[in-house]
Amino acid sequence: MQLRDNLVLKVSTLRSRGVIIDVTVLDVMDSFASRTLHDLVRMIKLRGADTVIVGIQPEVAFAMVQLGLTMEGVPAALDLEEGLAFFNQNSLRKETGPRVK
Repeated sequence: MQLRDNLVLKVSTLRSRGVIIDVTVLDVMDSFASRTLHDLVRMIKLRGADTVIVGIQPEVAFAMVQLGLTMEGVPAALDLEEGLAFFNQNSLRKETGPRVK
């Protein structure tokens, strides 16, 4: 809860446009952790920043699926490098507008 409060405050104070949350060290993701992350992403979005979750371990992802824990609407990336690429790609889209086919 303290992480949530501090992070949302920092996003506001620094006027952040993006947040990467690295969960590599988590070897268990229960319903509380999943819900907390999901709520955190929504709070950060309300403060005007996008969020991407990186580093979900394969075993953790498997267990989450088996338990029915979803992170719908929360972007995820394999690692920090892909998380940064996600933001670079999204900021380019915002600058150029949507592509029309």
